[in-house]
Amino acid sequence: MPGFNYGDDQDEVYTPYRRVLVTGATGLLGRAVYKEFKNNDWDALGCGYNRARPCFLKCNLLDEDAVRGVIQGFQPHVIVHCAAERRPDVVERHTEAAMNLNVHACSTLAKEADGIFLIYISTDYVFDGRNPPYGENDAPNPLNLYGKSKLEGEREILRHCPAGAAVLRVPILFGEVEKVEESAVTVLWDRVQEGAESCTIDHCQQRFPTYTNDVARVCQNMAERALQDPSLRGIFHYSAKEQMTKYEMACAIADAFNLPSSHLIPMTEQPAGAGAQRPQNAQLECSRLELLGLSAEPTPFKTAIRGSLWPFQHDKRWRQTVFH
Repeated sequence: MPGFNYGDDQDEVYTPYRRVLVTGATGLLGRAVYKEFKNNDWDALGCGYNRARPCFLKCNLLDEDAVRGVIQGFQPHVIVHCAAERRPDVVERHTEAAMNLNVHACSTLAKEADGIFLIYISTDYVFDGRNPPYGENDAPNPLNLYGKSKLEGEREILRHCPAGAAVLRVPILFGEVEKVEESAVTVLWDRVQEGAESCTIDHCQQRFPTYTNDVARVCQNMAERALQDPSLRGIFHYSAKEQMTKYEMACAIADAFNLPSSHLIPMTEQPAGAGAQRPQNAQLECSRLELLGLSAEPTPFKTAIRGSLWPFQHDKRWRQTVFH
């Protein structure tokens, strides 16, 4: 791509021979994936669009010529496709734009990924949550447009590159956020800090909050194996094992930072007009990755959430709660 240097040809500059392209590298999971590969001696190229920054390439994944140019210029051995509209309520409101990113971009990328191992990040929301846990071979039945769009994305990926693609389904994610609103887990920080004012939080839907650094390790494990064993393909599941409602997550966050939680009130019934329908319990069964030795031991929730929210602990409201 004009204006972007894919590497340095000078002899004295060491360049890892393994190259990975990470889409959505400016997002919550993409940043963790990019960092994991860089830290493990991969030549990583991250691309983004609205939030592209100097160290990442700006690329519109809906532009076939742009995608082709990036892939032909960088010639990656592996692509990790993290870019997506992941907010169910936003997908319901802005369906066309979300479908373009979650489905059509998958098709464009997969068509250009001939001979490249492609990891597509999908979601537990492809299941309806009525009969968990769900294995890789269980029939999907998404309840909302987000789940439907990700399922269609899976099908596009597997249809266009059946011999070299893996779908990795993951649940609700959290990690080192740039702002707490980046994750449906860390956004609870604001409610935890409210302290003096009671607030209700969902205590119906069972979730398995999973740390992005752990997912990134799984992606890197899969990429390493695929370079050795080209038969690695198909659908895989990865999830943390701690089961929590959002109310329980909020209480755990409060406990991790020694903050009160008495103002948090569990809401045991879904209010009318609560947005896109979510599955009650879409627990993923993850034995396929484990049997292949490609899984990662999940980081305990309280340990991971402390690392994720540590930069925000000096928020003025937090200091007032703790020290006054």
